[in-house]
Order: sequence, then C-alpha cells, then structure tokens
Amino acid sequence: MKKVDLADADCGIAQSLGVLTDWWTFLLIRDIAGGVTRFDGLQRGLGMSRRALTERLAALTEHGVLHRRRYTDRPPRHDYLLTAKGEGLLPVLIALQEWGDRHVLGDGSLTATAAAGSAEARRMHALVGRRLPELTLVHHDGTPVPPAAPDAWTVLYCFPGAFVPGVQGYPPSWGDIPGAHGCTLESNTYAARAADFTAAGALIHGVSTQRPDQLAAFAAHAELPFPLLSDADGRLAASLLLPTFRAAGTDRLKRATLLLDPAATVRAVQFPVTDPAGSVSEMLRLVQDHVPEKDGARG
Repeated sequence: MKKVDLADADCGIAQSLGVLTDWWTFLLIRDIAGGVTRFDGLQRGLGMSRRALTERLAALTEHGVLHRRRYTDRPPRHDYLLTAKGEGLLPVLIALQEWGDRHVLGDGSLTATAAAGSAEARRMHALVGRRLPELTLVHHDGTPVPPAAPDAWTVLYCFPGAFVPGVQGYPPSWGDIPGAHGCTLESNTYAARAADFTAAGALIHGVSTQRPDQLAAFAAHAELPFPLLSDADGRLAASLLLPTFRAAGTDRLKRATLLLDPAATVRAVQFPVTDPAGSVSEMLRLVQDHVPEKDGARG
C-alpha cells in the first residue's frame, strides 16, 4: 500500500497502519525480533497459512521493515531479519506488551513487579530452555556487547533504574510504585557477593533501560566490579517479551534475573523478585546447582 492510497496522507498513524496492515503482521515482527527468522519456524509458531505468511513477508520486505539473508542456495532459503527501520518498531512492541499486561491481563495498576501466578510470571518462566537471539546492548563504557558473556555462564539481572544520590534524581513518585525500590541494594549485594559468583563459575551483568552515561555514573559511584548494560533501544525487552512498566516517560524493566549458560540459553529464571537482596543468595544457589564444577575447584 502506497502513501497515496490513504486519505490521511499526512497522518503518521494512518501511514504506519498502511504498512502494519493487521494483527498477524505485529505477531510476525514480534517473533522475528525474538529470533525466529526462518519461514518454516514462523509458519509453525504462528499457525498462518503459507500463502498469508508469504504475502506478509514480501510486503514487509518491500517496505524495508525486513531484509532477507540467504542461508542456503539449493533450494534458495532465507532468514528474515529486521532492518534499522524494522527495529524502530521495537518500542511499539514494548508499549503493546506493557499495555496488555497492565490493562488487559492486569487491573490497570502501575507496578514494577507482578504476582507469582500472573501471565507475566508464566511468560518469564517459559523462557527456560530458550536461547537468546543474536543482539547487542551497550556497555556502560559505551561499547556494544552481547547480553551474555561469550563462552561463560552469566547472571543477567534486570532492574528498573539505579541513580546516583545528589546527581541523578529519582523519577517523580518513584517511591509510590510497588517494586521500584531496591535497585541500589540489589546491585550492591551482587557487588558484595561477586567473588562468590566467580568461584561458582558465573559472571554478573546488570541491565536496565537507562542511558549508558547514567549507568556509568552509578557503576562508578557504587564501585561495581561488573558491567551494567543499557537496553535503551528495547532490543532485549522486545526479543524476550520482558515485563516492563512506564514511569516518567520511560519504559523500564521490571526486576527479573536470568541465568544463562555459555551458549546464551536460559537455564533458570527469577521472577517476580520481591526481595532484591535475598534474591542474590537464591541466585548463587541456582548457579551452584547448574554450573558444572571444574577440577574440583569450587568450594
């Protein structure tokens, strides 16, 4: 559909809907962002007819939302990947997910946590056994890095936001949002137990949607011995459908922790995290249960 096909030629919403024609298209982009990039996998996961899927993939490619990358010549087969234009839709996916979690599946309350039996909790624990798609976040020093350390076990803890006292003010009404408090305590507790995690065979990464410079200021203030990663572009949140909430005009990750093996496959999940300090000891036990001992060195 071309721009001239719509009466609202100057309305960005109308023109966007000319590209994102129906709910199948949103689900297709959701799955591709989550790492399902091949035709058969998309067709199997969504249950679409092959004709309908072919038409939508062709249209999204024509509009520059997707690009094709050949992975075999005989017969010719392609991965369908998001372009920069397609990645511009990730905040839309996050907003739809947050709206559905809060207003459709929830009671409309603003919260940075969730009930243990909630749809968000079921979605998080269903990540066990899933491999993270190829993506990069931004290290607090500004360099692009993968969420999981290459060829190592990684504890990836997601937090809403950590702030330097007197430098970075807390968002308005932050203290009134259930579950928002505790990021500094959680990070400091991981820092205090970092040697224990190293001895157990795992590295620690923290991640939030804050800017790299904000994370760098907090990492320096708290003297953290591990990196903080920025998901400001929503790549991780959209790819794993991580629970989020919106505060002070920013999408923020709800507190959750993933244990990732050296292949970046999720082996354990903590969600909801209601005790930021206590969850660190619990995660250390999970690491000790999952990470193989090497040469009898653990102790």
